[in-house]
Amino acid sequence: MKALVTGANGFTGSHLVKALVRRGNSVVGLVRKSSDLTRLKDIEIELVTGDITDRNALRQVMQGVDTVFHTAAFVELGLVDAQKMERANVEGTQAVLEVAKEMEVSKMVYCSTIGIYGDTQGQVIDETFERTQEDFSSAYDSTKYEAQQLVDNYAVIGFPVVSVMPSGIFGPDDPHFGPIFKLFLQGKLKLWVGSDRITGIVHVDDLVDAMILAAEKGERGEHYIISAGELPFQKMFEILSEQTGISTPVEVPKPIVRIAGNILDPIGKLLSWNPPIGKERVHYLYDRCVRVDAKKAREKLGWQPRSVSQTLQEIVTHLQSQV
Repeated sequence: MKALVTGANGFTGSHLVKALVRRGNSVVGLVRKSSDLTRLKDIEIELVTGDITDRNALRQVMQGVDTVFHTAAFVELGLVDAQKMERANVEGTQAVLEVAKEMEVSKMVYCSTIGIYGDTQGQVIDETFERTQEDFSSAYDSTKYEAQQLVDNYAVIGFPVVSVMPSGIFGPDDPHFGPIFKLFLQGKLKLWVGSDRITGIVHVDDLVDAMILAAEKGERGEHYIISAGELPFQKMFEILSEQTGISTPVEVPKPIVRIAGNILDPIGKLLSWNPPIGKERVHYLYDRCVRVDAKKAREKLGWQPRSVSQTLQEIVTHLQSQV
């Protein structure tokens, strides 16, 4: 199989590339001129430089491709460039779909997010859930939702595309949770916010396995939630503490966090800085709860992820070995 991975240099994309190459596949990746290619060092991959909305670059990179894995996305919360996010997540997905259909690609796997379902208010939902939240919690949520509508519309007209909806993606080199683990292992993570927040967890390599299974077995237009399980952040830190002997961080009172978010947002806008705590992040911590059931992926795709505790323990062991 010859596969295209968009966003090949990213966290999920790079792990997918490595897994495909290990399986003996020929892999080509679309990357931007400014992309950091560190994650792809010493990997056998053909790289084509171009913007995700550049249809000519997409035609070039899809020559002879059997399967397209679309992982490229602008992922960020807080004070973001909404137009840039719209261009990457929506216009980019539209371009990939158009060219993949034009080039008669055999299968496309789109990496979506459980965020498309909106706030489930603590209800555990599956792929049949119909979104009830009328607004959007962030520009990321709205652009990924809009992109998902495009994907689903292409499936309706007969294009062979399937979608995977991962929960929180974890791994030793994870750009979002990874730095938190490192601070914890260094004994420097003394404070935390939103310890009661429940988060879904999946190891990046298990997500990659699910994407490959979706390419092999997924049916046109189907959605597959990808999550190994969920737990509150407090429990996550307790698992890490049991493994390392390092104390769990102290919870910052919620009123203080909300005040900080209200103060830091205008400062961030003034300084063109995305603060670590702002109104949007506070909303995600305390006011929004998306809980999911990934039974369909296990039953229909034969997906067998490692457990949440095993995921966390493996990441810590890996990071400790690098010290």
